[in-house]
Amino acid sequence: MAEVQTRPAPSESQSDAPRDSSPPPRRRRRPWYQRLWRDRMYLLFTLPALLIIVVFHYLPLIGNVIAFKDYQPYIGVWESPWNGLENFSIIWDGDPAFLAALRNTLILTALQSVFVFPAPILLALLLNSLLSENIKRLVQSVLYLPHFLSWVMVVALFQQILGGSGLLNNFLRSNGYDAVRILGNPDTFYALLTSQVIWKDTGWATILFLAALSQINAHLYEAAAVDGAGRWRQLWHVTLPGLKGIIILLFILRLGDSLSVGFEQILLQQAAVGRNVSEVLDTYVYNNGVLGGNWGVSAAVGLVKGVVGVLLVLGANKLAHRFGEEGVYR
Repeated sequence: MAEVQTRPAPSESQSDAPRDSSPPPRRRRRPWYQRLWRDRMYLLFTLPALLIIVVFHYLPLIGNVIAFKDYQPYIGVWESPWNGLENFSIIWDGDPAFLAALRNTLILTALQSVFVFPAPILLALLLNSLLSENIKRLVQSVLYLPHFLSWVMVVALFQQILGGSGLLNNFLRSNGYDAVRILGNPDTFYALLTSQVIWKDTGWATILFLAALSQINAHLYEAAAVDGAGRWRQLWHVTLPGLKGIIILLFILRLGDSLSVGFEQILLQQAAVGRNVSEVLDTYVYNNGVLGGNWGVSAAVGLVKGVVGVLLVLGANKLAHRFGEEGVYR
């Protein structure tokens, strides 16, 4: 009968020997050209978008050179004579038209930061509180629709409702009241612009916030309810912290575009209230450059506006890092 071979039991010294707890060796990272070849199909799909960005966003930046030239359209950009910083003199010399445009731009920027930016957050919280999914989808679909309307249609719609012979004033006259002047009134122009932006874009802007709300762990709400937190405390301690990252990110991106407050929207209504109230930096560039022929001055104002936007984004992103947030980039 064959003998059964058995392994010897490990000795006490062997069983007590410490195990190797060192981490596994890291995989060597591929060179960049190998990674490009590996992802060649993905990069091929992004090539059309990359070409669009280069052609329509980066190449036009070369045209900013006319901010330092006495640009004449008939002789071209490169043949126009250089004039140094002469086009920027309207900024530090305090040109009244430029200062009025800057003042109006800052007022509208402040109003949109206070009223327009929080509106999608509040709407997303309201929609998220609806219990019925069918009602939620219906409300979302209705609120998204104004975003797809052009500003021409939006302004025309507001004229039909709030104009001198619009729906509101006809109702007031038919009931013995005096008509109210909203359109064409400089005193209500800023409120009118702000309300138009809220009506048009708030529903569409809620998409990102609703997506962020869907990523919040439901167990956090259950734990908060077990601890005795009501709906308001759950909102303050669970919901808003879950939205903090996306709010900071979008606010930083908004700062980069803060000096652009609606060129087409304002231009369509500028004749009714006058340029003293409605002139902003974008319309100033258009009226003085395209219509007035002061191409160099308009390019200088647009260049300064872009540089200020970049500095605001960089500064806000740095401040977000100080408070422990990721911001736009690391």
